[in-house]
Amino acid sequence: MRGRRHAGNDWRNLVPTDGDLHVALDYSPAPASTAIWVVLFAITMMFAAFSSALFVRKGSSLDWRTFTLPSILYFNTLLLFASSVTLEVSRRRVAAFMGGLKSQVESPARWLYITLFLGLLFVAGQYVAWSQLSAEGLYLATNPSCSFFYVLTATHALHVLGGLSGLVYVIRGLSKSVLRRSTLDATARYWHFMGVLWLYLLLLPWMKL
Repeated sequence: MRGRRHAGNDWRNLVPTDGDLHVALDYSPAPASTAIWVVLFAITMMFAAFSSALFVRKGSSLDWRTFTLPSILYFNTLLLFASSVTLEVSRRRVAAFMGGLKSQVESPARWLYITLFLGLLFVAGQYVAWSQLSAEGLYLATNPSCSFFYVLTATHALHVLGGLSGLVYVIRGLSKSVLRRSTLDATARYWHFMGVLWLYLLLLPWMKL
């Protein structure tokens, strides 16, 4: 079965199928492409507001106490950045798979599952970090520095869970042969942004907590 060009849509790399990937769109409509940037901007503004509140609170606080970050946070960082690498490997394999090189490229789903697994490990590692702090008697309301740490890392973890949902959506689209390339690209941008944001949050305590 040959790839067809559908009027009004850009169907550039429809895969020659034998029952697999019968629909593969290269680009989604402009609003969908713009949406991810709107989301990233909104998240940036949210964490900028958190950061500003942290700076102001510390500057006017007499009860601010520093604490040692759990060492597992550095391992979690490696997990998150490793997941970005595996996601990029998957993007390249998806492009080749959709480009008609199915016989030469193994299914990219495996790399998506690896990315998903590493992301889940990251979230689990964050929970371990919170548990270690609570075991030391450092809770959300212990002091302002602890409060900001819990709020910032928990909010980031929730956004990572959103990224994991996006990965699940991509995997389902690939398995059903209706994955848009732009959907994977948008998910990858979001995921990489989570990595950069986490690096910022990890450096923030060194400066202010």
